[in-house]
Amino acid sequence: MTIDITQQPGTTRSSGPVIEVRDLRVWYGTTRGAIRAVDGVSIQLALGETLGLVGESGCGKSTLGRGLMGLLPEGAKRDGEVLFQGDDILQMSTKEGHALRGSELGMIFQEPMTRLNPLMRISQHFEETIRQHEPGLSKAEARERALETLRLMGIPPTRYRCYPHEFSGGMRQRLMIALALVLRPAFVVADEPTTALDVLVEAQIVQILNDLRNSFDTALLLITHNLGIVAEACDRVAVMYAGRIVEQGTVREVFGDPRHPYTRELLRSTISLSTTGLNFIPGAPPDLVDPPAGCRFHPRCPNAMKVCADQDPIVMPAHAAGNVECWLSGPDDQVPPGGSDRLEQQEFGVADEA
Repeated sequence: MTIDITQQPGTTRSSGPVIEVRDLRVWYGTTRGAIRAVDGVSIQLALGETLGLVGESGCGKSTLGRGLMGLLPEGAKRDGEVLFQGDDILQMSTKEGHALRGSELGMIFQEPMTRLNPLMRISQHFEETIRQHEPGLSKAEARERALETLRLMGIPPTRYRCYPHEFSGGMRQRLMIALALVLRPAFVVADEPTTALDVLVEAQIVQILNDLRNSFDTALLLITHNLGIVAEACDRVAVMYAGRIVEQGTVREVFGDPRHPYTRELLRSTISLSTTGLNFIPGAPPDLVDPPAGCRFHPRCPNAMKVCADQDPIVMPAHAAGNVECWLSGPDDQVPPGGSDRLEQQEFGVADEA
């Protein structure tokens, strides 16, 4: 299946980065203190580029995606810079930010059954979305736009007036992708788009995302736990841990020569036909109300040094056009005296693994 979506007439898009994130921070207020879910993240995406965002549950991946879109709950705050085609979204008014969502910034949510209104037909979902953002379109034009997008997802027009419960899990996920694409956005966040799907449907969704990149020049942030999907569908990868991007670069470079111990441990934990035993990372991601001092991964890191527990990791260029936050990648003369001594790893109990 090949997607062939043309850009809206009269729409122009710059040749620079579609979205550029600089030192973004997102935190939630709680009775225990501020949860620093995203803590100083910087990434950028160009036209037609797909960036895979990987890491364990609780590392801040979904919060990062929602923070870019401005879809945070009450009590959450964000600062830094999120430049969309040169304009800082965080400095826009609520009305201006709302106008961008849908028409220029799209999001594909996980768990489509909980995102689709079970009391509304699929036709109503599409017509409401189009009417809100393009009120100038007639009902016939809106219907044709919706049917065209559904066809590209492999959903026949005869299903247009069905309810969400009449579709399989894979078809519902295609509906979510179609709802995000029907307004032709320049940047899309896909949050776990293949969760709970079987491998054949998963492969179809990956192919749709590939076609989207090749045919529509949409910049895509793909949030996933599945490293195989990243290898198949992404140009670059960013590895996230405890609110920080600890390594990023092209998929080939990062997967072929990982520089951060966390990246290496994630790759060791994957399962393939040659797997003879299950590998895992001891412990669990830290409490983001009170994260560890120094490198946040050091309590679980098999290569931790004393400096890792005392000072924030050094940021070094890595690969052709990426970076890594790790003292192991820095020059030896920047490590303080005695800092390179091995740090003894703590033992984790069952409660720490949960």
